[in-house]
Amino acid sequence: MGRTCANLKAIVAAISLAVIPSLPTAISAQEAAAVNLSDLGEGDLLTRLQEADPADAAALDRELQALWSRSGSPAMDLLLRRGRDAMARGEWRLAIEHLTALTDHAPEFAEGWSERARAFFNAERFGPAVADLERALALNPNDYNAIFGLGQVFEYFGDPDRAYDAYQRAKAIHPHHEEVTKALDRLSAEVEGRAL
Repeated sequence: MGRTCANLKAIVAAISLAVIPSLPTAISAQEAAAVNLSDLGEGDLLTRLQEADPADAAALDRELQALWSRSGSPAMDLLLRRGRDAMARGEWRLAIEHLTALTDHAPEFAEGWSERARAFFNAERFGPAVADLERALALNPNDYNAIFGLGQVFEYFGDPDRAYDAYQRAKAIHPHHEEVTKALDRLSAEVEGRAL
């Protein structure tokens, strides 16, 4: 276990060097004039999300999640839905099977990798979870949930500084993300206290 944990910490550290510096700290896009959220593109939704109040942020988050969950293929969307349904029931092995079929058939679909990372993490298969998060963020560096997931991995393996950095980057994209805010509050005294 000790060697495995050390190896995973090394993998997580390497990924943090490769992924975290390239993550956006702010999303730049022109202000969208459209009122209907479903008519906005990803960049416009992300810009509005940064500037939104909490109530509007929830609607923008739902719209982004819906956008990111569309693979362009009904069959792939079905695999994503089946994987999520299995996770909702706590059936991690089955979720991983559905999501592996999805990533095999749609390797450029970031949400498949992000969701499979979540299933791997909950199944305590941390190496594959980290690899999937790396792939998800390479495909969609604005996925604040994947960045949050990376922070959770760092925190789980006792690296609060990198976890805090990941959470801050997720918050820069989605300032009203409740889980990110809780994580930052939880780690702030420890991380900021050491910086003094």
